[in-house]
Parts: sequence; structure tokens; C-alpha cells
Amino acid sequence: MTSASGAGAGAPRRSAFRVFLVEDRSSTRGLLRELFTAIGGFHIAGAVGTEAEALLWLREHPHGWDIAVIDLVLEQGTGMGVIPRAKAGAAAGRVVVLSAYASPGVRSHCVRLGADMVFDKSEASEFTHYCVELAERENPRL
Repeated sequence: MTSASGAGAGAPRRSAFRVFLVEDRSSTRGLLRELFTAIGGFHIAGAVGTEAEALLWLREHPHGWDIAVIDLVLEQGTGMGVIPRAKAGAAAGRVVVLSAYASPGVRSHCVRLGADMVFDKSEASEFTHYCVELAERENPRL
């Protein structure tokens, strides 16, 4: 796990985090949907499988998400092309990379591109813990 920044203490409460998933494997998207449902406090706002689809979705929904969960290896393109675009907008939310290829060098590069957190897919418990803490910190009544 690699962190670039912490959440703001004065962040407004929201009813649910709007999640934008960038993951090409439908089975992984399904598992993430189940995880976010089990945790509570999260709603899938969008899910795509390619870099081009992700860039289009971000352009069409600049205020439509609070947290982006991005895989690096996609059906077409890479998540590394999505990270800076996600962080470029004034309403940029948290960007979390979840990839099976999160070597130390890749982690550092993702943070330089703007990722807030980077998890290897083998770190499922750490990713889950991060999401639970985020939901509890931002939505203490959930």
C-alpha cells in the first residue's frame, strides 16, 4: 500500500461515496461491487473496461464521482493514462490504484501521476480496510 495524501478532516458528509471503477475483468468488477455493498456507504456511479471509455466517462461526468478505483492493465490502454485525467478536474476525488502489477517502481510512478493510494490486488485486506476506514471517517453514521 502506498499513500500520497490523507483525507481532509473537514470533508463534508455524504450519503454514499460515488465510485468509478476502471477494471476490464467483469468478474473483478462484480467482486468490487459486492465488496462496496458489504461495506456500505458506497454506490457504483460508473464502470468501464478500457482507457478510452474511462477518459470519456470522466469528461462526461466531471462531478459524478468521489473515488476512482483504477486497474493498470486494461483491455485497451492503461490505467496510467487515466490517473492524471481523473486528478485534473477541479472536482477531482480520490484516485486509488488496484492492480496486480504494483511493484515499488510502479507504485511511485502512480503517486507521481496523482494516485492517492496504490494497492496490489494481493493486498485485498488492506484495500478493504482503507475503504472501511474511509466510509467510517466520512460517513460516521453509516
